[in-house]
Amino acid sequence: MCDGSLFADMAPHLESRRRLHHGDLYSDASIDGMARRVLATAPERFALLGFSMGGFVARAMALAAPERVSALILIATSARASRPDEIARKKALRAQLAGHGFKGMSRAALRRAIHPEHPEREALVDRLHAMGRRLGGEVMDRQLAAGRVDGYRDLPRIACPTLVVAARDDALRPLDELQALADGIPGAAFEVMTGVGHMIPLEAPAALAGRVSGWLDGADAGASAA
Repeated sequence: MCDGSLFADMAPHLESRRRLHHGDLYSDASIDGMARRVLATAPERFALLGFSMGGFVARAMALAAPERVSALILIATSARASRPDEIARKKALRAQLAGHGFKGMSRAALRRAIHPEHPEREALVDRLHAMGRRLGGEVMDRQLAAGRVDGYRDLPRIACPTLVVAARDDALRPLDELQALADGIPGAAFEVMTGVGHMIPLEAPAALAGRVSGWLDGADAGASAA
């Protein structure tokens, strides 16, 4: 559960050439609802980046308004539906929230999202924990309620240039899920980063920004040539 500060370390590497807009993924309890809300406040045409759950929202946006999305970047995300065990776990977490309130994300769970050899692992866990505390229990409940449905059959309908970025050592989203995502989108580029876990924007912000910026420059050049 992350707020806009997730991208704070990436922003200086991107905003000198591009205006950044952070979407609201906190006010709705469905992926489609989040997509509609972000589209309602987004520029008329834009490049779209989605990380983790945000990747599900980004795909929904690209399918709902293809004429507005000039390029799509999907990071550490998937098109796989939630498994029964994941649905059951989220249901149990929502019941726990309702009965006992929200005291912050489990630090043990947050550590799984960071590469075990990252030199700033504990500091990044602190940042993630603080994001969760800022967002609070109501936002967590809505995000737990937002089901992930199978999106593989819709991937061929994504028509804009697309970049999929994976982390080889992601403990939350296996590499084969990201590969399947890229394989399903016509012409998608696929890049794998090493030495990082799931939280690529926090763990390697400059490197990720460099990949995103370089790829967007190429996508812009291709669109101009066409």
